[in-house]
Formats: sequence, structure tokens, C-alpha cells
Amino acid sequence: MTWTIRPPRAEDQEMLADIYLSVRRQTFVWVDPGKFHREDFSAHTNGEMIFVCDHADGGLAGFLSLWPEDDFIHMLYIRPEFQGLGAGTALLQALPEWPQHKYRLKCLVKNRRAKAFYLSRGFAVTGNGASPEGDYEELSFHPV
Repeated sequence: MTWTIRPPRAEDQEMLADIYLSVRRQTFVWVDPGKFHREDFSAHTNGEMIFVCDHADGGLAGFLSLWPEDDFIHMLYIRPEFQGLGAGTALLQALPEWPQHKYRLKCLVKNRRAKAFYLSRGFAVTGNGASPEGDYEELSFHPV
């Protein structure tokens, strides 16, 4: 599948909010779905760099948000029908100076599929902690 990574446009905001809401509700089944809201996307990505992934047919497959000051990947969300097809990898590869740069992220322990994805892309567990959604592990990407 062919992916295009680009900055978000104003007309993407509703779809990005939908992806964020629906994927969180589908993935974080241990959290009350009533705690997730459409408005969360704009609040949770405020001040972050957003990378949008389009699939060949022109629709949004997903997005990545980066807090550049800390090289922190805050979010990487892919619509279920595009998971496992390379969209997440394309978003990581679009990061500035990838793969020579060290990035980090937090991954919920219960989100085993996401953790397996990151570990298979060169991330390693470097710490842990707790959040309102559950325990997490900090993962760091070490440049090749």
C-alpha cells in the first residue's frame, strides 16, 4: 500500500478527532468509554506537531503527534482497517532525522499490540509508570 505523510489541513480536524476517539474506545477496553470525547483530540495535541497518513485512495489512515521539545511521540493512531499495513511505520519514518534521532514514548502495558509494534521497530523499554488509563512503559528508540 502507498502512504503519503503530510501536515494536517483544517478540513482534517473532524476526521482526526474521529480516529482518536474511535481507536481509543476500541483499544482501551479496560477504560470507561464515557471518559473519551471528540474534543480530546484538539486538547491533547495542543502545541504538538501532527503528521497525517493518507492512503492511496486519498483518505486518512491515521496520524502521529510529536512533542518536539522532548522528542516525545505522544500519539500514533491508525484506523483499524489500516492497522498492520505499514501506515504506522510510514509515520515513524517521516519523523525528523529518523532513524538517526532518539525518540521516546509511553505505551500502556495492556496495549500489547502497540508494544509489539514499537519493539519490532527498534524501541526498547527504558522505564515505567502509572497513568489514569493504567500502567505504562516508557519506550525509547535508539538510533542505528
